[in-house]
Amino acid sequence: MILREALAQAIQRLDAAGIADAPRDARLLLAHALGIAPDRLTLVLRDPAGAEQVAFGEAIARRAAREPVSHITGRRLFWGRGFHVTADVLDPRPETETLIAEALGAPFTRVLDLGTGSGAILLTLLAERPAARGLGCDLSPAALAVAEGNAATLGLSARAAFRQGDWFGPVEGRFDLIVSNPPYIAEAEMAELSPEVLREPRMALTPGGDGLDAYRAIARGAGAHLTPGGRLMVEIGPTQGAAVAGLMAAAGLQGIALHPDFDGRDRVVSAHWPR
Repeated sequence: MILREALAQAIQRLDAAGIADAPRDARLLLAHALGIAPDRLTLVLRDPAGAEQVAFGEAIARRAAREPVSHITGRRLFWGRGFHVTADVLDPRPETETLIAEALGAPFTRVLDLGTGSGAILLTLLAERPAARGLGCDLSPAALAVAEGNAATLGLSARAAFRQGDWFGPVEGRFDLIVSNPPYIAEAEMAELSPEVLREPRMALTPGGDGLDAYRAIARGAGAHLTPGGRLMVEIGPTQGAAVAGLMAAAGLQGIALHPDFDGRDRVVSAHWPR
């Protein structure tokens, strides 16, 4: 059997399992099994299948069982950089790059990332702004271990610190930028999520209730940790813009704005502390 035939069989298996983008996922997993970049896969598809076929078969079986590709490969691309991910962290998603783009729209030197998870948001911002330093907080020790590993891999450990705690609990001092992609899925919406998403940490997906508790805590505490004119930016669910904007306004934040993602859905709410 050549690799092209092994790939075709894998695609058929994923299709039968109901995987929405079976060809893409199969190609990513074959490249992972071969230890090559996905964009080089076409160059080797005529080669005979070898020892890597066992690892590829195991990866396809895991994907057919609805395990996310990133959990199988241990890697996710975000803003052009590879991040290590595990089942202990939220999988960084393309929509979250909207938050990065907005945050990079103005200067900052000290950034706080609440609920940092894999560290993808914090570390991306620090990598893009070499003079900046940052702090990432998370309630999960396992998530912080992943974030610290990513900081080391990206050469950012000297500028990124991490602390365990709930929202502003472990935070001292003020920042000119606070960012967060908090849990925002309402309890009633959890049953609608795909099996892949439900494999991610529940605490990173939902705070329970109406899904707004994290925003209440962030809006309430932001004023004590923002410099005059400092910015707050949070990712939201597409229907939460008005509610989150209202929480920010009630907390005394100004300049509140909604920012759409690439599909035109509300994705980020931004505001600043009065000067």
